[in-house]
Amino acid sequence: MEFSGYLQILQQFSWLQWTVFSIVINIFLYLFSIGLYLFIDKTCRKSLLQASDHPVTKADFFISILTVICNCAVMLLGVFLWKKGWITLNNEAPVYQIFLEVLALVLLMDFCMYLFHYAAHIPFIYKILHSKHHEHVSTNYLSLFVLHPFETIGFGMMMMVLLMCYHFSLAAITIYLFINLVWGTIGHLNREFFPASFDRFFVGTSKFHNLHHLDEHKNFGFYTSIWDRLFGTYKR
Repeated sequence: MEFSGYLQILQQFSWLQWTVFSIVINIFLYLFSIGLYLFIDKTCRKSLLQASDHPVTKADFFISILTVICNCAVMLLGVFLWKKGWITLNNEAPVYQIFLEVLALVLLMDFCMYLFHYAAHIPFIYKILHSKHHEHVSTNYLSLFVLHPFETIGFGMMMMVLLMCYHFSLAAITIYLFINLVWGTIGHLNREFFPASFDRFFVGTSKFHNLHHLDEHKNFGFYTSIWDRLFGTYKR
């Protein structure tokens, strides 16, 4: 699949254009996530996982906007590393390779996020870094974005390291980031989106993550329950 034309256009962007592009893209993804959450919440007939959604507050709204700003900064850092040659993109990956790269990104990032998430629950780190997110014992459409800036930047740094270690295709990165957004949105629903049978396939379902918000010592995975099952932190 040929993406060199897109990359040539992007290479000509000034830093001002990149900044505007980053802001527009991240605001769009933020609104898309909220819209997807509300759409599923209104159309899904499955019962609530908890009695009611966490109330939406002004503080959570401002934190979610800060998360969007951090995502913009991470994207610009990625552009900087790409321009400096630290990150190299594969322009002509065939479809089967893109599929394998997306699968690799999902599994590798799931493992990295498991470790990062587990570390965020170490008591002295938790109090500073992660406790705000866990005020959402139940969830709402902003819960995915109620994060400490270091959490958002930490996720971005893990992604940068992987991109510097292997020449992923632009298509695979784009698809993975879209999956990440959709999965995070679904994972923070207050309804189970997936069929119950998906649990046997090690899928990190909405219920799987909701149980983490109820029991902070279990279910640290994001896309899958593989690492929780392997390391004894799985709760069903």
